[in-house]
Amino acid sequence: MNLKISPCLWFDNQAEEAANFYVSIFPDSEVTAITRYSEAGNEIHGRPPGSVMTAEFTLVGQTFTALNGGPIFKLSEAVSFQIECEDQQEIDYYWEKLGADGDPGCQQCGWLKDKFGLSWQVIPKIMPLFFADHTSEKTRRAMNAMLGMKKLDIASLQDAYDRK
Repeated sequence: MNLKISPCLWFDNQAEEAANFYVSIFPDSEVTAITRYSEAGNEIHGRPPGSVMTAEFTLVGQTFTALNGGPIFKLSEAVSFQIECEDQQEIDYYWEKLGADGDPGCQQCGWLKDKFGLSWQVIPKIMPLFFADHTSEKTRRAMNAMLGMKKLDIASLQDAYDRK
């Protein structure tokens, strides 16, 4: 079986703009297809024939579909995408790019909301190390340090974890 699961993101009318925004940020990414509404079903979707219905794109090998479905549904923090970063430079890059024109009130513990309302977690790959043993004093210190951060700072997390 060649089963594939990929997320479909619902937008009012910014699907193509969002797809282009995301592929401009991530390496090895591209918009792979644009579909357009036809006259068929116009009484239901209400979109002008020829307007963008979906934008399919890949981000680092993961396929996404962005749908212009109207204002009925909104993106929320209930779903977010994690970006596991190698180092602080990567964290800073993705934080800056994805957070540009986003919602600064939704930034906590590595989470941010971009300008389209999509939530992202920009985290270090070593994050599981800090929280592997829920009973340790090291984990408690790392957790307390993280709870005081918006953008995660690897050196500060490591310092808190290593402190004696």
